[in-house]
Amino acid sequence: MEPIFFIIILIISVVIHEVAHGYSAYALGDPTAKHAGRLTLNPIPHIDIIGSILVPAFLLLTGSSILFGWAKPVPFNPYNLKAGKWGPALVAIAGPASNLIIVLVFGLVIRFSAVLNIASTPFLEISSMIVILNIALAVFNLIPIPPLDGSKILFALIPYKWHQVEEFLTRYQLVLVLFVIFFAIDIISPVITFIYSLITGIGF
Repeated sequence: MEPIFFIIILIISVVIHEVAHGYSAYALGDPTAKHAGRLTLNPIPHIDIIGSILVPAFLLLTGSSILFGWAKPVPFNPYNLKAGKWGPALVAIAGPASNLIIVLVFGLVIRFSAVLNIASTPFLEISSMIVILNIALAVFNLIPIPPLDGSKILFALIPYKWHQVEEFLTRYQLVLVLFVIFFAIDIISPVITFIYSLITGIGF
């Protein structure tokens, strides 16, 4: 049952992530996501069959140590955003922020489970899975390479005269993302475990 729960949690988490992008853009003046029908928690408009179901299912069934997935990106028009060059960064950061809010809610439930009189082991195990997966989504998406959310934050921070950096990262984004997926897991994993332990009070 664990792979099924994992995929369900992944789909819900990436949907919330994408809806957060859409609502952030809408709040900043861009109705593109609303017109596309993407400001909904209904997973159907967001699901990418390959990224949301087939890839994570394949990785789980093959016992891979790398577990990831994605939903269809929510469309937005940066020229409609009221915040100027900071607009895309604010839209981008809304996604990982939504995952971290989920982490805080379920992480604190785990931490104070005794106080809350929660003794259900299955519930706590599912909550732990929710926390770990959402930390992973937030940390992975904050890596500053395109098309990940961290790249939009980086591009808003660097001076325009360094636009060659943006051009380079965009040109080689596929190679860079594959590198992160397959080779940077040893760097990302300690960050995930640290945040998990910090919030839940449980060490690995």
